[in-house]
Amino acid sequence: MAHNYAINDDVHHQLQGPQGRTGARERAIYTITGRLPIEADGRARYRIRSKADNVERVVTEEQISPLG
Repeated sequence: MAHNYAINDDVHHQLQGPQGRTGARERAIYTITGRLPIEADGRARYRIRSKADNVERVVTEEQISPLG
């Protein structure tokens, strides 16, 4: 699997609650700041930074979606 997002792309990230459950909160907008190595199971990982509060996270590709 290859990375589907480029550095500086804006994406939605669905915040997750305990044990991976998604919350009822609206998705936050983040900017891709880095593309990390593909995991052993083939999942692409990214470093993202929040546009609202300047928080950085590392996420897998299935945790983010394009704007629109």
